[in-house]
Amino acid sequence: MRVASGSRLGARRRLGWRAVTRRLLFASLGLAPVVIVLGYLSDLPETADFVLSAIALIPLAWLIGEATEHAAEHTGARIGGFLNATFGNAPELIIALLAVNKNLPEVVRGSLTGSVVSNLLLVLGLSLFFGRDGYVDRRSSFVSLGLVIFATTLFLVPAIPSWHGDHERHSLAVASVPISIVLLVVYVVVTMLALRGERPEPVDGEDTRTGWSLRRALLALGLATVATAFVAEILVGSIEVFAHKVGLSDFFVAAVIVAIVGNAAEHGGAVIVAHRGKIRLAAEIALSSSAQVAVFVIPAVALLSWIVTPALPLSFRQVEIGALFGSVAVAALVLAQGRSSRGRGAVLVGAYAVVVAAFAIAGDR
Repeated sequence: MRVASGSRLGARRRLGWRAVTRRLLFASLGLAPVVIVLGYLSDLPETADFVLSAIALIPLAWLIGEATEHAAEHTGARIGGFLNATFGNAPELIIALLAVNKNLPEVVRGSLTGSVVSNLLLVLGLSLFFGRDGYVDRRSSFVSLGLVIFATTLFLVPAIPSWHGDHERHSLAVASVPISIVLLVVYVVVTMLALRGERPEPVDGEDTRTGWSLRRALLALGLATVATAFVAEILVGSIEVFAHKVGLSDFFVAAVIVAIVGNAAEHGGAVIVAHRGKIRLAAEIALSSSAQVAVFVIPAVALLSWIVTPALPLSFRQVEIGALFGSVAVAALVLAQGRSSRGRGAVLVGAYAVVVAAFAIAGDR
């Protein structure tokens, strides 16, 4: 009886802390419009813009994770992960195009490759570490990893010639066009096949369909994504100045800091979902996001850059290509048995630390 009573007391305490946390996060959502107004209408120092916008992204990330989880109750884990990746990557696409228009190609390429790597290693690693031991969708996981490998292999076509001579020359931008078209076609085909036949099902075997309606969840996702886009733009606009004050290279800023900030939505959302025990959905979010950046966001930015100009060549550096191939290899080894555990999560996070060190050593081109 004492054991049962203690178990019930512990459960009540956990529910109490969760309720308090939810109230605090809901209340802190009001910071986003304040940051947007201050960022666009006032003349705050870049450091203040950076700190405020970074804090404002935390509740937005939680809201996207919360809405995705409720949407997954109606659609299933696979479509839930796809929805989170789609809404989470929308701000990143906007940020990349703004950076292209400002003639910052190295920042764009670094942030995009850094996004793929951070999702494969950091986000997935933290999800496995903070989640409960369980199983992931092995087939779906390796489809996502295969897409990243396929995209990285195609990136070699414009990347290798860029390692000698002018890496921004127009011929490399032209060579990037057919590659981008192929990747977008593959993305559409694979997405249609993956979503075909997906039926609503409880996530991770739990019948928890007692939350938001699908319409409410999608509305929250949309509003949070728009707010994230504005807040992330303010942060990116100030992050370069902020980082240079501590002696970081532009490439490191783009590949690590901007990449993490641009993906703050799915980073926080995946970890929160994993902490709640829904590890399959969390892994789907991280892997779907990495694949979507590789086969959708990167080629979309390359093609749309011809409109905003100057055209962006996919002339990735050796360290970026190596990081992409290495990240897929490590993730594949960790997920080979389709199981999740804290140890596996620690391995992925450790691998990400190695990549961060390599980016720091590489410096600017």
